[in-house]
Amino acid sequence: MVENPSVLPEIEQEILTDKSWAVVLYNDEVNTFEWVIKCLVTYCGHNEIQAEQCAWFVHHKGKYPVKHGSLEDLIPVCSALCDQGLAAKLEQ
Repeated sequence: MVENPSVLPEIEQEILTDKSWAVVLYNDEVNTFEWVIKCLVTYCGHNEIQAEQCAWFVHHKGKYPVKHGSLEDLIPVCSALCDQGLAAKLEQ
């Protein structure tokens, strides 16, 4: 017999680990690859290789989600990137 819990374990886990938000970084003609990479390492916690790959995706695709997480966790990350002159937005 199957129990009928009020919240299924899968749904509860999804609620606890809400990562439906992303910091999306947009390409610009101002910032260098080196600066973008340094900012991604410093503010997004990327390693050098990960940051370089993200920078290339941004350059070639025009934008790229560089960090996923909860809105609460990403607001300061997005603000920090913008404060450093990068074009970033929070998107769901």
